Amino acid sequence: MKKRVLVTRENLPGHGVGRLSEAAEVVAWPGDGKPGHSDLAALAPGTSGVLALGNDPVDGALMDAAGPSLRVVGLASMGFDNVDRAAAAERGIVVTHTPGVLAETTADLTFALILAARRRIGAAGASLAEGSWGLFRMHDYLGLDIHGATLGLIGYGQIGRAVARRAQGFGMRVLHHDPYAPDDGLSAPVDLATLLAESDIVSLHVPLTEETRHLVSARELAAMKPTATLVSTSRGGVVDEEALLAAVRGGRLHSAGLDVFEREPMGRELSPLVTEPHVVTLPHIGSATETTRAAMVDLAVDNILDVLAERPARTPLPGTPAAHV
Repeated sequence: MKKRVLVTRENLPGHGVGRLSEAAEVVAWPGDGKPGHSDLAALAPGTSGVLALGNDPVDGALMDAAGPSLRVVGLASMGFDNVDRAAAAERGIVVTHTPGVLAETTADLTFALILAARRRIGAAGASLAEGSWGLFRMHDYLGLDIHGATLGLIGYGQIGRAVARRAQGFGMRVLHHDPYAPDDGLSAPVDLATLLAESDIVSLHVPLTEETRHLVSARELAAMKPTATLVSTSRGGVVDEEALLAAVRGGRLHSAGLDVFEREPMGRELSPLVTEPHVVTLPHIGSATETTRAAMVDLAVDNILDVLAERPARTPLPGTPAAHV
């Protein structure tokens, strides 16, 4: 008898779910929006695996709804703050994520945000679209240079290193703050105070944990140059959004580029950062290319199939077991 796997969305990119359905009975939530906890709990009983997205809450209650058959949660996401890892460990459930396949794509988007925020591309494009470009004036939409600037990377894992490689083409000086990452010839390791003080652009590449929540708050923003730009493609909770808004509105920070927010998705209840002229915002699309999103689903499926076949998972979360206990 095929094992049962809950998939939290229909119509995921690529062919991964099709492969999964050949080896398991796939039960997919049929709704069009984001499933609620009760929606997933109703489908969970008897499942051996869950294929979830990065913003689906996978907590102990959902694991208990699945019952003792649940062996693996495969995230189609590099981030994992949506999963109660302690609850999974208590129940012997393997939790996996998708590092490696999205680093280059997310680094591309990081640089898009850097360029858009520093050069005020969003505001200039909006002015053109609304018919306000009636005269060429030397002082309109003046931005700041990227070439030759100092880029500070908080977190120097796969994505941070990919951003550092791109920075070489802009002739940038690159610094990073990461206790696990030495000097690699692309970027020099420094303490956080030095990075904040010397960087023209600060880009965040850390997971959201209790230690990194509001890692950038009013104190860190005050330590940055008033001509600096803050960019985040990590997780929204890493930045204190109220402090960031106050810094930009008060002229204490030149600009920001955000792909992630503390509250996702937003719907029509927009964060005030979305309409702030010196802030460029996107709806969490760091990995959003056809190839990369399909690869994320593929890797999540591979992890689930491996665990269900009594093989170690390919990419278990750091510090967690690769095989079902």
